[in-house]
Amino acid sequence: MGLDKMKLIKGQTALSEEEMEGLLIPTITTREELDEFEQLNIQKAVEWYLINRKFKTDKILTEAFIIGVHKKMLSDVWSWAGKYRTSEKTIGITWYQIPIKLRQLLDDCKFWIDNKTYSDEEIAIRFKHELVAIHLFPNGNGRHSRLMGDVVMKHIFNKPKFTWGYKNLVNKSEIRETYINALKKGDDKNFKDLISFAQS
Repeated sequence: MGLDKMKLIKGQTALSEEEMEGLLIPTITTREELDEFEQLNIQKAVEWYLINRKFKTDKILTEAFIIGVHKKMLSDVWSWAGKYRTSEKTIGITWYQIPIKLRQLLDDCKFWIDNKTYSDEEIAIRFKHELVAIHLFPNGNGRHSRLMGDVVMKHIFNKPKFTWGYKNLVNKSEIRETYINALKKGDDKNFKDLISFAQS
């Protein structure tokens, strides 16, 4: 399998050898093939969570729901879909702290909603940003967090989902660079550019 030789682009998380062994489609050998199969799987999740169902806040803001979204997104491609990572990455917290930090984030998000601490858009973006910062899964965290941001907008706030620049943010591009820069500003709790990008 040539998958281990694929080049990562800026912002992508490298997989460990053990995580690479979780590939369920052994015929995939190129980054393009992997992206295509993952996108087909993700599209099913988008339809499930944004088109065909309605979810209440108390269901969305649970550990089970968060895990379920990742599993639905990537379980056709990766055996570890919907399972917390057990390896260290260049981004994210120490892996064994993931469940604790996620529970804290869910509590924070409930507080923001109940107390209208921020605008609806900023709550969704802060939630998305913190999911990436925790980095729950071996891979797919950016795509998972964007879908979660959309779920929050649609089902909790009854507003249109974000557009995310109308581009595929997996591939290297100028628009991806803009997105990465906005994420970095979010690390300093400046979410203005990330909100603007999400709505662009």
